[in-house]
Amino acid sequence: MLKISKPTTPGRRKMSVVDTSGLSKVRPLKKLVSIRKQKAGRSKGKITVRHQGGGEKRFYRKIDFRQDKFDIPAKVKTLEYDPNRSAWIALLHYTDGEKRYILAPHSLKVGDEIISSKKKIDAKLGHRMPLKYIPVGMAIHNIELMPNQGGKIVRSAGNSAILMVVNDGFAQIKLPSSERRLVKEDCLASCGQVSNPEWRFIRWGKAGRMRHRGIRPSVRGKAMAPVAHPHGGGEGNSPIGLKNPKTPWGKPALGPKTRKKKKWTNKYIVQRRIKKRRKK
Repeated sequence: MLKISKPTTPGRRKMSVVDTSGLSKVRPLKKLVSIRKQKAGRSKGKITVRHQGGGEKRFYRKIDFRQDKFDIPAKVKTLEYDPNRSAWIALLHYTDGEKRYILAPHSLKVGDEIISSKKKIDAKLGHRMPLKYIPVGMAIHNIELMPNQGGKIVRSAGNSAILMVVNDGFAQIKLPSSERRLVKEDCLASCGQVSNPEWRFIRWGKAGRMRHRGIRPSVRGKAMAPVAHPHGGGEGNSPIGLKNPKTPWGKPALGPKTRKKKKWTNKYIVQRRIKKRRKK
């Protein structure tokens, strides 16, 4: 649920934050935390990635994307906020005494039991198993692209893929981007949708919140001088003066294909994503 601020200042007008009252108010487990070095978009002191820098200091939580403790039940001890990702995380206490963080599925609660297995188990919320054992039409997340590799896709807040069909050793899944892709049926996936689906509706409100996230200001190309950007120059609110928009380095900016034509994974893509038309 989103909490909307009162318009006490222009920056707080209609600003919103995600309600975290349902999360456990505990510090992260010390054994599962490491230092996260911030590079501020620079290499050898020079800016190599624009619009990055600053941000709050934060520890990195070590997330178990593999979930390779098979057939050992685990109980959800806490649901926690993670500053490094948009989804919530859950601390699992396994029956053998080990503790691990995982991506929390939506509607997961403290005290629930989760299990990961390479065999066929009940397709309950948070359970993890190979794609060939998951019922067709079910929402899944944290999906492996290669067996034993660990979850690589569908890990952001509120995301989920749909298992379409399993045939000839491959499972066809529909990704959140609407792309349909083949994945080996032995790849693991977790049941359910990723937690914190309201994250996409946040209104950040003021520039200061973006700086806390490590996002620096971006300047419009048409507001620059001609020497700094292809869109630059002119007087006042002048058009870009080009057939197509370009990047600061002269390459096409909107619409060009960036995927390599001979990429070896092209054979696994059944249908490319459906592009949404831009509103004029």
